[in-house]
Amino acid sequence: MESARSSPALPTRGISWGFVRARVLGEMPGSPRVLNFRRCTGGDLTSLGAHQRLFFSGSKLNLARLRASGHLRRTRPLITLADSAKSRTLVAIPARWGSTRFPGKPLHLIAGKPLVQHVWERCQSCRAVDDIVIATDDERIVEAAASFGAKAVYTSPEHPSGTDRIAEAAQAFPDHDTIINVQGDEPLISPALIDDLARALQADAGIRMITAAAPILEESQVADPNVVKVVFDVHGDSLYFSRSPLPYVRNAAAHTQHYRHLGIYGFQRDFLFQFVAWPPSRLELTESLEQLRAVENGTRLRVVLTQDLSPGVDTREQADAIERQLRERSPLS
Repeated sequence: MESARSSPALPTRGISWGFVRARVLGEMPGSPRVLNFRRCTGGDLTSLGAHQRLFFSGSKLNLARLRASGHLRRTRPLITLADSAKSRTLVAIPARWGSTRFPGKPLHLIAGKPLVQHVWERCQSCRAVDDIVIATDDERIVEAAASFGAKAVYTSPEHPSGTDRIAEAAQAFPDHDTIINVQGDEPLISPALIDDLARALQADAGIRMITAAAPILEESQVADPNVVKVVFDVHGDSLYFSRSPLPYVRNAAAHTQHYRHLGIYGFQRDFLFQFVAWPPSRLELTESLEQLRAVENGTRLRVVLTQDLSPGVDTREQADAIERQLRERSPLS
């Protein structure tokens, strides 16, 4: 797994450049590097769609210098973003085309809609979220998102994880202080759970990262390595995550309740960029659990308890089971 660079500092208010056209005229020192784009020929970046934004990294961006040199020209009026004391929350849905077991999974039709559309529609029902974006590495997903009215950002195909992908997408929303990572293969995700995470982050900036867990009701799942367990302190902050039984029950009289970790995460904006800048940690690599990177670097995750289980889709058989479930239940229940 490769580590990602930390994000450059971006303004939280002021000028939004909207949609621009740029031409890379050479490798002069400090010249901008385009991170998000469709496809360029001969160095020209033209005809950008409404779903596309350009971002610049490297040295501090000097807009006046860029415009004078011909690197950048404005194609639409400048927009002044309104000041707001309220923390703004972005839901980012990573949707990768490539999958060993299920290529093209985000666009697999379930009950007549692409899988990722089901996830997006659930997020649309949230009350504590300001924006929703699909972060993808494939133009087919970008085009599908546009067809059902979703915002999408084309991101690098080289990202080792969905967290790295949403970190790049979050650069398109510099005025959003908190980011929720909703898995793109969970069409039954609870909007209420997303809101719970968002409100917790908005209310307490000291919560750097947040996730969710549900009680384990089947004893067989305690020893199942595919069911990730979590233990937390009296304040609801994580102590450890593991694929092994956690905790190990030496004394049954303690009546310990086991909890399974759910794959939804929320971040304070600056911590998201810090997280992807850290290299994969020893415990993360040992357990193959990305959240242990935060734990091993001294950051505990706030754990929100829920009864809502959101099954993921990893195979066509699971997609068929979800379709049957969707047809049996009322929408957005």
